[in-house]
Amino acid sequence: MRIREAGVDDVEAITALTNALIPTTTYEWREAPFSVEDRRAWLAAKAAAGMPVLVADDGGDVVGWAGYGDFRDTGRWPGYRFTVEHTVHVREDHRGRGVGRRLMEALLDRALADGKRVMVAAIDASNVDSVLFHERLGFAEVGRLPGVGEKFGHRLDLVLMQRDLTS
Repeated sequence: MRIREAGVDDVEAITALTNALIPTTTYEWREAPFSVEDRRAWLAAKAAAGMPVLVADDGGDVVGWAGYGDFRDTGRWPGYRFTVEHTVHVREDHRGRGVGRRLMEALLDRALADGKRVMVAAIDASNVDSVLFHERLGFAEVGRLPGVGEKFGHRLDLVLMQRDLTS
């Protein structure tokens, strides 16, 4: 398996990975799946902004992806320009095999190389596995926001975690 930059040919796999849990979990706070066209535009916007999207490629099969973007709106609040918020998705049949760790290690290295100082994770509180995963990567819980989200008619809590990239 290798970690590499995502390309246009990866968009369908990225879309499928992202959409996989939308209908059945609250891990992604949306109810409608992403379209491939939406994800193509998203990838192009990420590239234009210099924000990475990485994929885990297992013999030509994309089994995970990770990327980061602005934390808040750095155009409006430039004081946040050294902080990024990330996302990571691993295909269900590849979880527990180190795919997420390898993606995140590459993403953390990329963020540091890009001059970022802090990476933030915003995680649905019910996603205990993700919270534990981030703890193992050196992220610390820094806050909980009760009831700030909603899906399936239920209010959702958000866990904020962060990692200082410079220490």
